[in-house]
Amino acid sequence: MNTHFSRIFIAGALVAAGGAHAAATVNFIQPDNYADMPSSQSDKDDVYKELQHHFQKLAAKLPAGQDLKIDIRDINLAGSIEPTRISSIGDYRILRGGADWPMIEFKFAIEAAGKVVKSGDARVSDFNYLRGFNRYSANEPLRYEKKMLDDWFKSEIVGGK
Repeated sequence: MNTHFSRIFIAGALVAAGGAHAAATVNFIQPDNYADMPSSQSDKDDVYKELQHHFQKLAAKLPAGQDLKIDIRDINLAGSIEPTRISSIGDYRILRGGADWPMIEFKFAIEAAGKVVKSGDARVSDFNYLRGFNRYSANEPLRYEKKMLDDWFKSEIVGGK
């Protein structure tokens, strides 16, 4: 499973204004080498789906005709995995707010009509992920990672055209 593009998710989201179609393509590059992922494959798949879906939501905010392409190179989820001796429970994640902040490293490109409008490398992290306001509820999967990606998108893509 350690292939260059081991998982490719392609999704589109309708942009309410005008019914234009914005797409997000998310590639998970060598996911077996990611810094911090759940141990079970189904939990890993849930992380991939959540991130893909979130990038799809972000792409929907782009102007009509623009598509977002993401190549994720590394993921370090908020908190740290703590093993348990009870196999039916599985591993659990503890959030301490110390040196366990979330980080996602990726390459991005925004394309329109087959041409790159903007591209770059990003290493997004949030050292203060437990402090301040988070609009995502406590039950939202990857709530700290989503907030971190929202902040990046707002400052680097929407605000930094």
